[in-house]
Amino acid sequence: MRSPVEFRTGKPGFYPDQAVYAEFACAELGLKFHDLDGGSGLLFGVASHDRIVHFGAGRCSWYPQNSATASTLASDKYFASRILHEAGVPVLGGEYFFLSERHRAHRPAGHERNDAIDYFKALGGSAFVKPLTGSRGDFAQAVHGGPALIRYLDEVMKYYDAVLIQPIVEGIEYRVFLLDDAPLYCARKFPPCVIGDGVHSLRQLLAAHNDTLRSRGLSPAALPANDASLDAVPAIGQGREIPGRMNLSAGGTMVLAEAPSEKAVILARQASRALGLRVAAIDMFVGIGGDPAAIEIIEVNSNPSIRLLEDSGRADRILKIWHHTFSAMGLL
Repeated sequence: MRSPVEFRTGKPGFYPDQAVYAEFACAELGLKFHDLDGGSGLLFGVASHDRIVHFGAGRCSWYPQNSATASTLASDKYFASRILHEAGVPVLGGEYFFLSERHRAHRPAGHERNDAIDYFKALGGSAFVKPLTGSRGDFAQAVHGGPALIRYLDEVMKYYDAVLIQPIVEGIEYRVFLLDDAPLYCARKFPPCVIGDGVHSLRQLLAAHNDTLRSRGLSPAALPANDASLDAVPAIGQGREIPGRMNLSAGGTMVLAEAPSEKAVILARQASRALGLRVAAIDMFVGIGGDPAAIEIIEVNSNPSIRLLEDSGRADRILKIWHHTFSAMGLL
């Protein structure tokens, strides 16, 4: 079997991972890959002898075997949480709040910006906040104190219409990836970190990290304004974690691992079924409060990245995912 790396060679830096994997799968499965946007990989078709299916980057789903309804419900973090709760799946919960008066007539009371401030106070003045329909960890962070919340909401409303405010929960984060209820892989997630070079201070290293995030269209990591420890110069190779989001796109890491328990897999299946997804990556906290059996679902991803598989040398699993996709669309 060839490697996806062969199909990545010579591609521009913005070329989508999934376009690389689709071209790789086409070569392995005897299908035709047709770039439709001048070699950008942002729009392409996959053809068999009698039909063609089109794929696009950005807001387009890479997994057409998931229905539009299921994918849309999963992308709304509050709707997904309510559906899982009704299905008996433990979730982090939380409430949603709108950041502007737009469409005010089309929504119920209790979800405006002032309500968000009251809810935040009810949580003790600390919460984990993220855009209601965000992705890649954009603006997903812990917020402490009323002034910090106001600053956060002012910044987020430039890009998003609503946020989800949740209690802060600590646990070990895992992802379980399912294809039609069957676990394809499990991964443990770790936060981003900056590595010392013996020259630059932590503040400078974190600033460079944030510049990289901004270049990818993501919000920067929140930095404490008056933390004197950030002026220290870490030794070469010495790392410092950046707490909060663990998304790969935000600099986090994932490592293939055994599922933490059978219960974790069962809950992942229940979550996927409740939302009606055939392909899903379920993120969860395990060991909440030091209890190994305490698990809560963070969110369900209907359009998950699979870059981890390439980085881990598991081209076979990439091929299995795309075989599932092509078969579901009648190409095989």
